[in-house]
Amino acid sequence: MKLDRVIAKHRSLGRNEAHRLIAAGRVQVDAVVTMGNQVEVDRFQQVQLDDEVVQAAERALYLMLHKPAGVVSATVDAEHRTVVDLIDDPDKALLHIAGRLDRWSTGLVLLTNDGRWSKRLMEAGAKVPKHYVVGTAQPIPAEAVAAFAEGFYFAKEGITTLPAELEILAESQARVMLHEGRHHQIKRMFGRCGCEVISLHRQSIGALALPENLQPGQWRALSEMEKVAALTPACPPPSGHAAG
Repeated sequence: MKLDRVIAKHRSLGRNEAHRLIAAGRVQVDAVVTMGNQVEVDRFQQVQLDDEVVQAAERALYLMLHKPAGVVSATVDAEHRTVVDLIDDPDKALLHIAGRLDRWSTGLVLLTNDGRWSKRLMEAGAKVPKHYVVGTAQPIPAEAVAAFAEGFYFAKEGITTLPAELEILAESQARVMLHEGRHHQIKRMFGRCGCEVISLHRQSIGALALPENLQPGQWRALSEMEKVAALTPACPPPSGHAAG
């Protein structure tokens, strides 16, 4: 919301009075005098008029979790344990998931209550790469590398997947880098190449890799640097946790 609207709503001051107060230097955003009427203010920022708090800052949450197999990427589920069930925080009910994993997939999951941050993270146009290590029941054919790079047409959605990088690590193991996350995308792509996926582990999102010391089921808050790293549009393939 624009700053002048936040002030105008306070005690029904009106827009003209709000402009006057802002211009007079009587308004602070996060303890800094702000004199721009059209400055965007979100719910995580505190706004003051003189010594009076007009808008209290809500607590922003940015968490990483090492998702174990068997846990569903959901906030609530009637039958299965969810990733939110693993979080021990009084505000966990406010969280949503920025990039889901299938129930039996493992690895890095991000959770937040900041919708603008998660939207930037998951938009295909943002070019945020996601790295996975995949195990298959059959040997991966060499021609799969070119097929992933070309993209696959999914008739159900009426789309062609963005170019993806496939690096064959062993006869039945590969690293995959995607810039999107269609429903069961990796399993469907390997299926087109005659391979059944039997394990899938997400190593990184953007430049944020799953830490070696974060064990399955564990979580922690992101640092400011890590919040930025998750949005970084390019990074080298990580060398962290391998697929189980």
